[in-house]
Amino acid sequence: MSGSAIVIGGGIGGLAAALGLRRIGWGATVLERTAELGEIGAGMSQSPNALRALEELGVAEQARAAGVPFHGVFNLRAPSGDYITRALPGGASPLLGFHRADLHRVLMDAVPAQWVRTGAEVTAIRQSGGEVTVSCGDEELRADLVVAADGVRSTVRRLLWPEAPGPRFWGNTIWRGIAKAEGIEGSMTLGRGQYFLVMPVGRGRVYWALGAHAGRPAVRYDDELAEVRRRARDWHDPIPRLLDATAPEAVLHHDITDLGPLDSYARGRVVLLGDAAHAMHPDMAQGAAQSLEDAVVLAAALAEAGDIPAALSRYDEQRRPRTQTIVKQARTKGRGSTSSNAVSYYLRTLTLRMVPSSRWPGLAARALAPVWDWTPPRLPR
Repeated sequence: MSGSAIVIGGGIGGLAAALGLRRIGWGATVLERTAELGEIGAGMSQSPNALRALEELGVAEQARAAGVPFHGVFNLRAPSGDYITRALPGGASPLLGFHRADLHRVLMDAVPAQWVRTGAEVTAIRQSGGEVTVSCGDEELRADLVVAADGVRSTVRRLLWPEAPGPRFWGNTIWRGIAKAEGIEGSMTLGRGQYFLVMPVGRGRVYWALGAHAGRPAVRYDDELAEVRRRARDWHDPIPRLLDATAPEAVLHHDITDLGPLDSYARGRVVLLGDAAHAMHPDMAQGAAQSLEDAVVLAAALAEAGDIPAALSRYDEQRRPRTQTIVKQARTKGRGSTSSNAVSYYLRTLTLRMVPSSRWPGLAARALAPVWDWTPPRLPR
């Protein structure tokens, strides 16, 4: 089966969807609301399941060239700088760290430039017969399928799933920045009520993130970098050095939200993908990974099924249980990582200290095996 699609959203999920469609012989138009296609500068790590999805999309080699091995989950530290557990010298890592814009560029370079339209805001969707009509400004576009990859505040979800609740705040907020620095190893510092992540992302850049408990949403500061410094005062090197090497105006601050479960990711010939379907906490590093998985599964379903409704039903059956489970797991992990309870913090760090560093990578991989060991369907080469 082949056809035409409109992909709404030009982020990582939307471009991955377009690339998957291209690999099965479909045509697509990608509509991006902003005037320029790109990603806000921040970092992310990608796990083995994400790299397998990129392999099926045909861009794994380019992605690996853009990423940096990330050992932060094995270098756990206390605010004093003491190692709770430490990565073994020369040890391999299953994770790659990326500047988000670099991974976005890998996907963008693989999608035909003429498929992408910027400054295109969708205002309405109408389905009739065997096609979908999308209103975009004064223009109407028609296709066999619409893929909504327009993020946690998805316009498409609001239009076609009006009964679905919006994003939910669970008491966490996060600051993020990119610092110019060399010779920094990846790490994660565990404090009471907050953590600090350090991730080299290549070309002399280091991504950092401070995640913290927040009693209420939408609290902002005149000087966000100064607030990060206050919260991480007296924390070990290289944290002060990274903050000094960060431009104050480049610090990002947002509250962490996720989405409650939907009864289906598809309605008619419209399907949700990525954060539009299952936005989640970042603490399992699976937000973009699940978008990439979505793109591969959707493309495979369209290639194998006899018609679009059957393909979307197969996609929904495969993706909804997995992604909704990961949303719950990420929420639980995120709330635990910013717990300010003294007893909980003591027991958590004590348990980690009791695990030999040589065993920690294997234990972590086994714990994450249900997520990391995902096997993608095969797409045409």
